[in-house]
Amino acid sequence: MKKEQKPAFDPKPTKYPFPEDTDRHYITVKKDNHKVFDRNYPYVDRSIFFMLRHYAVRAMLFTIVFPMTRVRLGLKIEGRKNLKKHKDELKNGAVTCSNHVHFWDYLAVMRAILPHDPYLLVWDRNVRGESSALIRSVGGIPIPTDSPAASAAFLKAVKGVLDEGKWLHIYPEGSMWEYYRPIRPFKTGAAYFARKENKPLLPLGFSYRKPGWIRRKIFKQTALFTLRIGEPLYADPSLPPTEQEKDLVARSHAAVCRLAGIDPAENLYEPVYNNSKRIDYYTTEYGVK
Repeated sequence: MKKEQKPAFDPKPTKYPFPEDTDRHYITVKKDNHKVFDRNYPYVDRSIFFMLRHYAVRAMLFTIVFPMTRVRLGLKIEGRKNLKKHKDELKNGAVTCSNHVHFWDYLAVMRAILPHDPYLLVWDRNVRGESSALIRSVGGIPIPTDSPAASAAFLKAVKGVLDEGKWLHIYPEGSMWEYYRPIRPFKTGAAYFARKENKPLLPLGFSYRKPGWIRRKIFKQTALFTLRIGEPLYADPSLPPTEQEKDLVARSHAAVCRLAGIDPAENLYEPVYNNSKRIDYYTTEYGVK
């Protein structure tokens, strides 16, 4: 007899000031190094100095940081069997996507998909802020907003990453909302790159577990994290390109919902990002605004 799964824990983080737009950032980046992300910026830095720093940081991740995720996040990873099951499909690179729910959640993603060494699309302000060097060192690629020429250079760099068989992680919700349980509407970026570069789209989903008394009272932990790895999704070649992306967005959103322990039919959001600015999704349940 199959064991009944317990309902997923919902931290209901009422103390966080979630904004009106479902993709808007609420964190404050205090520092500004005034970097310009134009057509000449090295979105994928291949200099010797940068690569040495990258591998030094990666060594630190293996020896110090990844073990710390078990302590700081209470991290459990499930579904790594899917990486082995689809090894041949994933060996030439993949696009991964997940909900974005913690400052450290990319570290959990990196640990989950080992031995792959992914790149990450990031908010440009983060690469101008106090954590810019670290974000770049773990594969962060800033998304430019300055000009069409900058966007073209960015797209060329991302295409190069995927053409080389590398992995690319994207947060399709567009921003980080800490400890937020519902899966927000998705932007089309992950589906676009998966479709355009003919790569599998691998969904991952973060869910929460209730911490024990010691973690709650002594360490003030809001929740513990479980990260589940799904099975790869592919664009439907029978559809026109734009419809392929819409279809892939909808399927990847539903997959992340299920991996996060949420029935897609009961999720508070429609599956495709629409910039509706509807705050009534969370005002009643989360008590904000």
